Amino acid sequence: MPATDTRGRPLGVLRLSLTARCNLACPYCLPDGQEPPGLLTLEQRLQVIQAAVALGAHSLRLTGGEPLLHPPLDALIAAVQPLRTKGLREIALTSNGLLLSAERALRLRQAGLDRLTLSLDGTNAASVATMAGLKDEANGARALKQVLAAIEHARAAGFDPATGALKLNAVIQQGRNNDQLLPLAALARERGLELRLIEYMDVGNRNGWVQSDVLPAATMIHSISERWPLEPLGRPGHSTASRWRFRDGQGSVAVVASVTQPFCGDCNRLRVTADGIAYTCLFAAAGHGTDLRPWLQPGREPKALKQVIGALWRRRSDRYSEERQLRSTARQDHAEMAYLGG
Repeated sequence: MPATDTRGRPLGVLRLSLTARCNLACPYCLPDGQEPPGLLTLEQRLQVIQAAVALGAHSLRLTGGEPLLHPPLDALIAAVQPLRTKGLREIALTSNGLLLSAERALRLRQAGLDRLTLSLDGTNAASVATMAGLKDEANGARALKQVLAAIEHARAAGFDPATGALKLNAVIQQGRNNDQLLPLAALARERGLELRLIEYMDVGNRNGWVQSDVLPAATMIHSISERWPLEPLGRPGHSTASRWRFRDGQGSVAVVASVTQPFCGDCNRLRVTADGIAYTCLFAAAGHGTDLRPWLQPGREPKALKQVIGALWRRRSDRYSEERQLRSTARQDHAEMAYLGG
């Protein structure tokens, strides 16, 4: 039986960050330029995954920072494959795509990666440069070209958008890239991708988040539907995204509305940072994670790690997004997004 928390939410997804580093400096994340000390080894990561699967996690999401900067990525994916007989159903990866060559995409697929989500927050050089923290439009144009190529590399490697194995993420921020909403939808329609639109969130402490910078999901859907009519598909249980399909049959769009339409009620995600700190909420307070490293040392019994993670999950009561409007105007000191894996 899956471990359940104080609100009856089962553990279903492990989001495992492989690195805090990134080759971009997106203003809504602003990662560090170097790793924190004490990164987990491949063997320690496997122990964490095994314990989470034993507690009911059926989906593994590999994140960062930028996970393609993590050299043992392919080896980790391959090493996890035996856990499919223990309840693991899916291995997914989120990437900015800049390092996804044709060869790399094929290696990921051959290692056993099921699903790939690439990130792109604009469709022209200026918007990409702005949203990726690049210094000029020339760099923005180069990054855009690389991501568009990565989409095709992923498709050629067998990540089929028609089955949900390849999707496109975009964070939309009012006053910064909201003019890219329809162009991004057009791009996704042209390439047969589901576009996942993400509200600008108050994750971490570096992005200067204010409520007025949030473009509500309802506004996004209304704007797209005025151009290409949409019909709702709903939000599957435990999913972060509500989905719509285009009435003309040209694909679908989804929104992650954790600010305006919180989905804490059935959130089933456990997050573990690259240096082994477990958090039970994306908006967790800094310093309030559980350090798993003492139970990952040589000679420790695997069941001890399982017990620690299980106890952490069973006492979980987080519902930050549902309580956001009830909190004081003073911002909570959040753990940083680059550590939590978004």
